[in-house]
Amino acid sequence: MRQPDIEIYLKDADVDHKAIAAWLSAALGPCTDWVQKGQTYKCTAGSVPVTWLPKAVGKWNSLYLESDQTPWEDDIACARAAFAALNVEVRCAPGTWVEEEGEESADTWIRISADGEEQITWKTA
Repeated sequence: MRQPDIEIYLKDADVDHKAIAAWLSAALGPCTDWVQKGQTYKCTAGSVPVTWLPKAVGKWNSLYLESDQTPWEDDIACARAAFAALNVEVRCAPGTWVEEEGEESADTWIRISADGEEQITWKTA
């Protein structure tokens, strides 16, 4: 089932919002200029509203695509594409998390890196 939006986390290594914009332009369509509001950057890639939050969780940057109109069915598909395009470690939730699932499953993440793909426990709070 297609997720209503997509959020992935990229390790703060050599990736910034400019590299993200180049990748999103190729994947979704031309990116508008980034508009900075506080610590957050926003743009539109094709018709998809995009939010980039540097250091959202420690050294991890959040990339949030506010649409179900992307080439990716879920966070994992987007994370795989981001890793392939940017060669930077990416983490994402394994599916849409709902509060009823409880706190335990909230710490279950998928890690995609040069080592491959694996399920990890990541305490973000």
